[in-house]
Parts: sequence; C-alpha cells; structure tokens
Amino acid sequence: MRFSRLPSPKPEHKHQAYTALQGLRRRSSGSMERTGAHSGKRWLPGLMLLAATSWLLVIYFHLAVLRGTPVVSEPRGSLAEVASDDSGDGQRLLLQHEERLSKVKKAPPAATSNALPAARDERRRRDDDEDCRGRYVYIHDLPPRFNADILANCRNWYPWIDMCVYLENGGLGRPVDNADGVFADEGWYATDHFGLDVIFHSRMKQYDCLTSDSSRAAAVFVPFYAGFDVVQHLWGVNSTGREKDALPLDLVDWLTRRPEWRAMGGRDHFFLSGRTAYDHQRQTDSDSEWGNKLLRLPAVQNMTVLFVEKLPWTSFDFAIPYPTYFHPARDAQVVEWQRRMRATKREWLFSFAGGARDDPYSIRHQLIRQCGLSSFCKLVQCGKNQRNCLVPSNFMRVFQGTRFCLQPTGDTMTRRSAFDAIMAGCVPVFFHPDSAHTQYRWHLPEAHDTYSVLIPEADVRAGNVSIEETLRRIPPDVAERMTETVIGLIPRLVYADPRSKLETLRDAVDVTVEAVIGRVNKLREEMARGQEHLLQKQSGNDGVQQT
Repeated sequence: MRFSRLPSPKPEHKHQAYTALQGLRRRSSGSMERTGAHSGKRWLPGLMLLAATSWLLVIYFHLAVLRGTPVVSEPRGSLAEVASDDSGDGQRLLLQHEERLSKVKKAPPAATSNALPAARDERRRRDDDEDCRGRYVYIHDLPPRFNADILANCRNWYPWIDMCVYLENGGLGRPVDNADGVFADEGWYATDHFGLDVIFHSRMKQYDCLTSDSSRAAAVFVPFYAGFDVVQHLWGVNSTGREKDALPLDLVDWLTRRPEWRAMGGRDHFFLSGRTAYDHQRQTDSDSEWGNKLLRLPAVQNMTVLFVEKLPWTSFDFAIPYPTYFHPARDAQVVEWQRRMRATKREWLFSFAGGARDDPYSIRHQLIRQCGLSSFCKLVQCGKNQRNCLVPSNFMRVFQGTRFCLQPTGDTMTRRSAFDAIMAGCVPVFFHPDSAHTQYRWHLPEAHDTYSVLIPEADVRAGNVSIEETLRRIPPDVAERMTETVIGLIPRLVYADPRSKLETLRDAVDVTVEAVIGRVNKLREEMARGQEHLLQKQSGNDGVQQT
C-alpha cells in the first residue's frame, strides 16, 4: 500500500497556534514565579489553561489536517516551505499547486480514459466492416515458384533485351525523360505493355478490403504471374510442350487441394496474365506450337481469368486495359493532367503512329498512304530500323495535338496505342469491333460512338472509304463532346502507382475487382439455385440456361 504525505498546516492556522503557545509560555512562567510567593492553590488555573490549550491544538489538527484536501503529488518544494516564504513567488506556487489539485479532482478515472481509444477503434472497425461488406478479397499466399522465382529470371525472358529494368518501381519501370515537357514531371514511367502481372499484384496489395479470413471473402485472388511464365518459353529456348505446361498444371494441383477452392469449386477465384489469351490456348501437345494450354485446363475454366486481350468465343476470360505510361500516385495528378488535355490545342484532324505489316490482309499500308496524302493528318512512321515509336514522347506529342487517332489491328486485334491515345485526349478510331468494343466492356462505355469511331476495315481494304472525309463529316460540337468523354475516361483506365493510393478516384484495378465480385456474386446465386449449366461455361454465355 502506498501512503501520501500529510500536508503542513495552512499559514493562518500555523500563526494562530504559534501565538497561543507564546501566550501559554508567558502565563505559565508567571504562575511558576508566583507559586513560591503565594499559596500552592494558585497553580490550579494555569494547569487548567494548559489542558484547554492542548485540546484546542487537537481540535485544530483534526479540522485543518485530517479533513483537509488529500495530497496527490508533492510539488518541487514542500508546502511548509512555501507557506513560510514571505515572497510573492511562494504564494503563487501555492496557488498553482491548488489549481493542479482541482484538475486532478475533475479528471476521469484512468480506466475511462483508456476505454475511449478502444471504443473509437471498435467503432472504426464496425465502419470498415460496413464499407467492405460484400467487397472483401482474400489473396492466396502462393509458393514463390509461381511468382517471385519467375521474376528472378527476368534477364532471360527475351534473348534481345534485359527486362529487369521494367520491373523497377513496382513493375512500372523507370521514370520517363520529360526534358521536352510532353509528360508531367511525376507519375510517368517507361512501362512495358505486357508487364501487368506484377503491376496488378502490387496494386491488389493496396486494395481497401483485404481479409485474412477466406470465409468472409467475396472473391479470391491468385497472384500467379501467368504472362511472365509463358514468356520464358516463347523465344530463344527449345521448350517442350510439357515444359510450357508444367507450372500451370502445378498451380491447378496446388489450388484444388486448398480448402478455399472447395467453397465454390474455384468459381470465386480470379487471376490474370499480362499477355493476350492467344498465348495460353495451345490446342495440341506439339512442342513447336505457340504458347501453353493454360486456358484448356478444366479448373482454370472455373475461374475468372483476366487478359489484356480475351478470346472472342469464351465466357470465363475478360479483357482489362493495357498499362500505359501514366501511373498517378494522387488524385491531383489525374485532375491536373485532365485539365491540361482539355486545354491542349489540337492542330491535326487525325494521325497514325505505326508501321506497315507484311501481311497483305492488313490495312496498315492503306492507312499510311491515306495519312501521307492528307494535309489534315500527322504520320509517325515506325519501321524496323526506325526508333520513332520506341520513344514515348515522339508519338504522345502527336496524339496530344490530334482530334482522332487511327487504331488498326496489330499482331492481334488490340493495341496498347489505343489507351495511349486516350491518355492524350485523342478519340480512337477503330476498324474492327474486337479491337475494343467487344473487349473492354467493364471499362469502356456501352455507347461506343460517344468515345470512338468505327470504320469497317473491309471498306478501307476495298478502297471504298476516305478516312479524312469520314472524320470531317463529324460536327465540331460532336467531336468536342467525344474528346471530353475520352478525357473523362482517364481515371478508370490508368493503373495507379502501387506504392501509394488514389484518395477518391477509382483506377482500372478498382473497376476490375468490382466487376469480378459482381460476376462471382451472380455465379454464387445461380449455383444456389442449382443451375448446372454453369459447369459448362465454355459452351455458352453466363446466365443462358441449357435444356
């Protein structure tokens, strides 16, 4: 037990006691002197006075000390020393001490003080639960052979370039050179257009509603670097079909043994490849055939698979935007870039940045010819020995000064260039619906004519259409509205810097996860109703009941 020191008497009480004692001494001394001269009976009044004085001191001690204010903590000097100090400093210190004691009396108990932060934390947890209800995502902790070990081999993916530099800064690559002012000073990187595997994974780690309890998850993310895995077997090596398929088969074996898989048979799982779906749909076991057969595995067909370009005949894979060079870290960077694109003067009606193809079926040579003959078109020619299209500022400068940007098919139906054009506020002109309209349904408006132009490539190939005349027939006010729509799409098409987080804007990952959860919820509801056709998703679209 801990005892507190009792206080010294108050100054006025001490002075009264001192005066009383002095008077007692004087009277006692006089009585003693008179005792020798007078009768012994004269000592009785003095004795009675002494007794009375003693009782007065007892009563004073009881009132002034025992019923006084309890001492909680002792000041730098004792109160006795302060009370005996005749200076003003002593009196001020005494008053300060009494003020501190009054504050201690008013203070809440320690237990209440400690309970307040706990209550706030509990209230915050309840709010978080409310915000994340139905949005939780569980991320599998895969063995490193499915992701980290693949990255460690980045120097050997391509025989002609070291890809490790493109993995810096969370997969964004190195910052671009902005010496000519084409970009902003922050948020722009030399990003590989097939580098989405690590970018998406890094962004998922920043997702608002992650959970370590898979039973609470609306969806389960599998951080398998499928695109980087297949790249290891496409160039400069003589991989067999078995080697190309080894890791996808290993992944399926690992996943299907997990309790998380058994909840919905993998239908709540999703993963992505930063490449096109064509790299993962090998049809035979021939060693010479391109790619692996990841998409032909039944377990994979139960999952939601994301690519930068999907297959047109399947319903379990979905296209998400190519990564561009813009990776903002804050809302303000997006808003400022949009403001700048709105204020940009667009000198050219249309432009084309690209090279011709040896394929006689390609319309690129017609586009190059028509652009070269038009005074309204700006051409950025990209040949095998030309580096124009390898320097982002060369074509991004042109896109920023153009109203419409031509986006024909390339090696496949889609192009990263279409998203570069949108970042520059340039309206894309497509020549096939599979270049965007049937691909990026989660991220682009359903009303395709509000943000793009479609000119059938068959008409271009046959020489029946003039691109210049087609675009000049669009009224200026309509073209302006299309430009504004395109600029408004920028936030949902960028992949924000994974090392930070946008405050309020939703980027491509946010849009994608929301769409995946919506699809999983639909599958969960249909499974609960016992619709067996979902087990045969490749044979038709979701939601069409088979009989």
